[in-house]
Amino acid sequence: MAETERWVINHCLGPLGIGTLVAAPKRHVVRVADLNDEETSELGPLLKRTASIVTELTTPEQVYVCVWSHGGNEAKHLHWIIQPVTTETVQRYGGLHSEALQAAMVVADEYPDATAVEEFCDQARRALEAS
Repeated sequence: MAETERWVINHCLGPLGIGTLVAAPKRHVVRVADLNDEETSELGPLLKRTASIVTELTTPEQVYVCVWSHGGNEAKHLHWIIQPVTTETVQRYGGLHSEALQAAMVVADEYPDATAVEEFCDQARRALEAS
């Protein structure tokens, strides 16, 4: 969807809802401690800008930002999940904590409409390029 010199931003392919973006280093990295100085200096501003765009486009009550890196029982690649969460989402899936909400959404396995995802991605790409 968008990228910088060191980072790629895509829409989540899983069941975490429209507007959930994934930021990942281009280079294969499995631990935060293994990020290099350039990646580290870009990460904070990138997450802030991405969360701001998600907020602007989806008007959620909260935007979760969390790091995922496992596939099965092993560390695979760092991914920061930037997920808009609305009251409706919390009521639909429950979850007193962010990880419980995300787990419930994964278990429900309900994927967003592909056309709506494409429309969101077009808007987000333009906003990222403009920022």
